[in-house]
Amino acid sequence: MKNHNKVKIFRIESELTQKELASNVGVTRQTMSLIEKGEYNPTINLCLRICYQLNKTLDEIFWIDEGEIQHETSK
Repeated sequence: MKNHNKVKIFRIESELTQKELASNVGVTRQTMSLIEKGEYNPTINLCLRICYQLNKTLDEIFWIDEGEIQHETSK
């Protein structure tokens, strides 16, 4: 099951490239790409660093509605 998040949306709004955001939070651009695609599950520490860089809360970036979870598990 892919993890949905809004990292890419808020990164673009902040006018940052994947490479810039990745460098700012201490990961590679490839890792940031996987996070944005929902193919890598970041640690809570990394989630917080991303939130601080994008000036957003955990809920704003990483919250998943119950309906989305149920939809994914029923596939």
